[in-house]
Amino acid sequence: MSKQTLQLLEQEFTIHSLDCDATVPQAVLNSKLYFIAKTADELSIVCSSDISVDSLAAESHWRALEVLGPLGFSLTGIMANISGVLAKANVSIFTLSTYDTDYILVKQSQIQAAMNALKKDGYLLL
Repeated sequence: MSKQTLQLLEQEFTIHSLDCDATVPQAVLNSKLYFIAKTADELSIVCSSDISVDSLAAESHWRALEVLGPLGFSLTGIMANISGVLAKANVSIFTLSTYDTDYILVKQSQIQAAMNALKKDGYLLL
């Protein structure tokens, strides 16, 4: 399988945990890039760190690597390969997927190590 091209996004992200019945802030909905997941137990929001969210818990200082797509549903092993490279480099990740592509969130303190490991393994980073 050929290696994908990844792009480091400029903004910093925060991962928020809210009560499952919480309302998503309008500032999140108005932003250019955000992710929302809801279960019976929680509401999770990933958004730019400059957006204020009244959450139960939050993890800040995440950077995002976008796997440039679109990626077809028939492709296999993309996230397994990338996460394997990062695991070998002792880089912790938080992953998100959309219809067209995947995002790998890495703590700001580990982003350079992540990019170095991916480059060494043959990934192109923009």
